[in-house]
Amino acid sequence: MEAHQLVDVLANPKITEFSPGDSVKVNYKVREGERERIQAFQGVVIKKRGAGPGSNFTVRRVTQEIGVERTFPFYSPRVESVEVLRRGKVRRARLYYLRGRFGKAARIKEKGRFTR
Repeated sequence: MEAHQLVDVLANPKITEFSPGDSVKVNYKVREGERERIQAFQGVVIKKRGAGPGSNFTVRRVTQEIGVERTFPFYSPRVESVEVLRRGKVRRARLYYLRGRFGKAARIKEKGRFTR
């Protein structure tokens, strides 16, 4: 028997629907000492993993030629909101190949009305 079968666990309603390849802005709560503030992490979703309380998603961004990846749980109350900035057109669920690319080679086409 698992813990989520005993305790009613609800998904975070502030997380909107998105898919790998989308550019998102994740606002999450950070505690520094006794203060709490909201910090944004903006990048491309490279994977979504699992279902239920253990599910999470990973966002990657490149800052000053250094790639940074951060994993966020779907069920965490620390995630304040997820805002989709661009819909990406990709053909796979895990975008690990972006780790070896930077600059123009790491671009993802935007999904639009005229994109095939």
